[in-house]
Amino acid sequence: MKIDILTLFPEMMEAALKTSIIGRAEENGLLSINCVQIRDFAFNKHRQVDDYPYGGGQGMVMQAEPIFQAYKSVTEGLDYKPKTIYMSPQGKTFRQSMAKRLAREKHIVLLCGHYEGVDQRILDEIVDMEISIGDFVLTGGEIAAMAVVDATARMIPGVLASEVAFSEESHFDGLLEFPQYTRPAEWHGACVPEVLQSGNHKLIEEWKRRSAIENTFKKRRGMLSRARLSKKEREFVEDLKQKER
Repeated sequence: MKIDILTLFPEMMEAALKTSIIGRAEENGLLSINCVQIRDFAFNKHRQVDDYPYGGGQGMVMQAEPIFQAYKSVTEGLDYKPKTIYMSPQGKTFRQSMAKRLAREKHIVLLCGHYEGVDQRILDEIVDMEISIGDFVLTGGEIAAMAVVDATARMIPGVLASEVAFSEESHFDGLLEFPQYTRPAEWHGACVPEVLQSGNHKLIEEWKRRSAIENTFKKRRGMLSRARLSKKEREFVEDLKQKER
């Protein structure tokens, strides 16, 4: 997968995305992350890429032309249009299911806005979708873009050691993850559940599944209505509700 990020702060992006698991995945050729400085395409000596908004208002708006030229620098000559995403609080809320879909794309372009946003005309011309990471506003799209890249890259085959590394995690199948433990077996009077030390893989898998359902019930109950649960598991959820009463 190729990921191009159009940003005013490429150093910030590279510092986060060129390290750890994502950095190693790029070194191993599983993906390519390229950060493009939008200011390099400014058409004035001060490298200014923003201007006052038409109609008045607070703040500045990023101009369409520098963004367009930055976009052309990574798409010119291609015989396809890469999936182009604008990081915006007005976009669709980013979820694990969206990360899985994006991981199947061969080329993604992420546009990070700043100030009061970007000229609507560039969005109309190049953007395929807008993504939000939550109902709040950041000073720019970079932090949101990092989250999208990280979550998406982990879904690419080979980036993690095995599919189990992400298939048992929170949100992958509509549930939160089961509780995790490591050594020592007893700490501050609290013990690791005996089943996890039993060596019985069938019982361990059953415990993990029930614990994931219970964890989701306690913390994010609304997710259970969308989760894929068996009849027996839905009865377990009803039992949890009864115990609350």
